[in-house]
Amino acid sequence: MIAQFALMAGVVVAGFLPLGWPDEARSARLVLGAALIAAGAVFAVWASRELGRALTPFPKPKPTGLVTSGPFALVRHPIYLGLLGVFVGYGLLTGVLALALTVGLAGLWIGKTRVEERLLADVYPDYVAYCGRVRWRIVPTVY
Repeated sequence: MIAQFALMAGVVVAGFLPLGWPDEARSARLVLGAALIAAGAVFAVWASRELGRALTPFPKPKPTGLVTSGPFALVRHPIYLGLLGVFVGYGLLTGVLALALTVGLAGLWIGKTRVEERLLADVYPDYVAYCGRVRWRIVPTVY
């Protein structure tokens, strides 16, 4: 968990370093980056609200009931999807290093989802059936 928050902070700090993008396609990057930040934030907040009291930064789930509605009907880890949108958008706005660190953060989240899913299956017997209904962990058609 410390690595996750360290990488998230690293992405933000990297945005302030003078390793920006070349001027080509600047306006397209700005529009796409802003759109990803907005959409990602909305999606992450929606997923967080859907979880309610079950929300935790730790991999071990709180036994408050399995949430399968809202964004959890689309992907199994929608908060990661939303945050990934925010950080990719931020990287597009600020620079290559921020985007590269976001790739590392995505890799960390991929590993974390595997741990979380084992723990969720231990707490919720119907989690395996949920995984059968909701195929994608973070990004639809990708992972």
